[in-house]
Amino acid sequence: MRVAIAGAGAVGRSIAGELLENGHEVLLVDKAPTAISVERVPQAEWLLADACEITSLDEAALQRCNVVIAATGDDKVNLVVSLLAKTEYGVPRVVARVNNPKNEWLFNESWGVDVAVSTPRLMSALVEEAVSVGDLVRLLRFSHGDANLVELTLPPESALAGTRVLAPSQEDSLEAGDELLFVAAQAREEQLEDLLSVRREEA
Repeated sequence: MRVAIAGAGAVGRSIAGELLENGHEVLLVDKAPTAISVERVPQAEWLLADACEITSLDEAALQRCNVVIAATGDDKVNLVVSLLAKTEYGVPRVVARVNNPKNEWLFNESWGVDVAVSTPRLMSALVEEAVSVGDLVRLLRFSHGDANLVELTLPPESALAGTRVLAPSQEDSLEAGDELLFVAAQAREEQLEDLLSVRREEA
């Protein structure tokens, strides 16, 4: 898979390193000469260019990319890169970094974003996930399909406690304390939480 990353700072380089270890082709793009540190990620391709400029993205051959990651420290740049990647080059998957949580509402399919990653929101969700039992915690939002990755730790009083599951084997059953992950439409989250968290009183 070929991945272009706009923003060659610490975040962009870290992502590039992980992707390269997993066998993917990576192109890092940054307009700041000081950010071009080939020796830090020598296996990656590097391009000194402004990722908000069509001519730069032509040079990066964005149409050949399977994924574009907008990972700069500027939300405006990340939105422009996302929009251009999706509308001008038809990139199948666009992932964008949200720096300011107040801007998160902008990072949706209208701006070409398939997945928005907000570090502050993710960190707070992971804290909630660690201490919440019986409450649905939103871990990640998938804007393209209006779905979220949500987690719920099964409480002892859940109606599903003791229910047999298909995986990893039919002999296993759900128990209090199990952490369940779901991809769910936002409109269904409350219904999912009602189903999983509290055992209904029998008439």
